[in-house]
Amino acid sequence: MKIQRKYMAHYLNAGFAAEEAAYVRLGRDLEEYAPELNANVEKKTNILGQTSVVIDSYEKQGEVAPFYAEEGDPLFEKLQAILDGDLVLDELKTDIVEVKLWDENEGAYPAVREECYVEIVSYGGDTTGYQIPFNVHYTGVKTKGTFAPDTCTFTPAS
Repeated sequence: MKIQRKYMAHYLNAGFAAEEAAYVRLGRDLEEYAPELNANVEKKTNILGQTSVVIDSYEKQGEVAPFYAEEGDPLFEKLQAILDGDLVLDELKTDIVEVKLWDENEGAYPAVREECYVEIVSYGGDTTGYQIPFNVHYTGVKTKGTFAPDTCTFTPAS
């Protein structure tokens, strides 16, 4: 049986450098969120006509567009603070948790937390509302664990 897309959840930490995480689920206005892996692929063909393929790394990235600003949304407040303060470097560092909602175990689900950076692409938008589309750049620093959607809490595996 196919797994519906709504069961692959992505929670971005809107708390950024704060001691306590403030996870916000991505997807309210998104029709699609599909992180691109952007593999570094090297192909070589020798004089015998044989081809070897080496995939040595990934530059994973996801696009969140549109993102409509809503008062009281902690992610909107952080994105606006990035714009207002021209934040750069580690001020843009946070984490994102990918949660597999099809595999519940006592109110928690298997999850992977990954360090990431948020890049705002633009801001403004059209008559449908104030928009702040952004990209999520994954670093590859991952922690496996579980996530409880009711409390938006990630627990690292022991």
